[in-house]
Amino acid sequence: MARRFLHPMIRNLEPANREMDKIVRSNFAVYANGVRHSRQDSPDYLTLNNQIEEARIASQELEAKRSTIAEKLARKERKKEKKRKKLREQGGAGDDDDMAEALEAVEARDPVSLAGPSTRDLDVEAEERRAEEQRKRTRDPPVVYRDIDGVQEFEAFSKTLEGVELTAEEKQSLEELQQYLVQGEGSWVLGDEFLSFIGRILSDPSIKTSSRCGVLRCLAASALKDDVSLLLHQDRRQHALLGYAHSIDMLPLDEQRALGLFMCNLFENTSSSEWLLYISEWEFKGVALSNIRVTTKVCVQCMLSDQTDLREFGTALLYNIASKEVKTVVFDEVCVELAMAALQLTQYEPAEEHLWRTLTALARLAQHSSEVPQLIAIVGPDPSSYRGRSPRIDEQIDIIMKKVK
Repeated sequence: MARRFLHPMIRNLEPANREMDKIVRSNFAVYANGVRHSRQDSPDYLTLNNQIEEARIASQELEAKRSTIAEKLARKERKKEKKRKKLREQGGAGDDDDMAEALEAVEARDPVSLAGPSTRDLDVEAEERRAEEQRKRTRDPPVVYRDIDGVQEFEAFSKTLEGVELTAEEKQSLEELQQYLVQGEGSWVLGDEFLSFIGRILSDPSIKTSSRCGVLRCLAASALKDDVSLLLHQDRRQHALLGYAHSIDMLPLDEQRALGLFMCNLFENTSSSEWLLYISEWEFKGVALSNIRVTTKVCVQCMLSDQTDLREFGTALLYNIASKEVKTVVFDEVCVELAMAALQLTQYEPAEEHLWRTLTALARLAQHSSEVPQLIAIVGPDPSSYRGRSPRIDEQIDIIMKKVK
């Protein structure tokens, strides 16, 4: 298991558990960065995984482009209506302007209407995937935190910036965030420099922790909006969000809490939750990372914290990740990593809600990966030892034991 994902609390295991850990690492040969060196995957399998990821990204990009065009058309219509109203007040007529804007609107629709067959196929696949995801969500809703007010969070964040010298572009980005969270505009109001502004808040050492917590809570409120994925996909160049999240083990506790809240709320929408689980690698400060690995690190760090509120977010992330099904080599490795952390957590006698989430996640991870049942059998503790805590926990234990046997 990747040591960099382990919380310091794990190092305090009893000698017997440490010996079991050696056995597991010997059996599964999982080393740094979660890579299994003892098993090489076939080129065809890796190619298929890459093609699946490319198709998913292409589908997300198409959806983002369509949403952007729709927002632009809506904005143009509002401007046109204002111009009509102004002309009527002045006693004039705006037929020529209306005709010109109508032509512009038609031209704006052409890129979507002229999409080729491959684009339509991707669109159909995306629709089917969304329908299946909605069925899963109805049956098994994610754990998110909706009791967060975007208006209040923006006001609190703005106050923390008093005394901070902002550039003209950063002031504009702050105004755009207000339009998005307070005035209810779509994510199209967030300009090209918005993520640069977020990146500075998260990385500038001269900026207070309260400001970083404030912007993360604003993002947590934004995550509940169905168009937040447009913002996330703009972060492919800078990786301001997940680059910051990767350093969670070095952040103050308040920032860890705000970050955990933000990442949990990203599971509110299908597109943003999928963004968290992308397997494509990217480089950040000389380190090769991927969205799914950063998400896993945040999950494990929060789960194994001795702070109850961080365990709340960590077990929620674990539950949400395990509810997804990503058929890739990387996800198989993540399953083992998350299962190991989940087994460690059960030894600390967590609250009933946290234990239920953990055992539910273990049951699902055991279904995703054939290595997880073996891991449970070798490492322990025996899930059956938690029987009697509640009927729903007993139900998950039954599912796990069927896989282990």
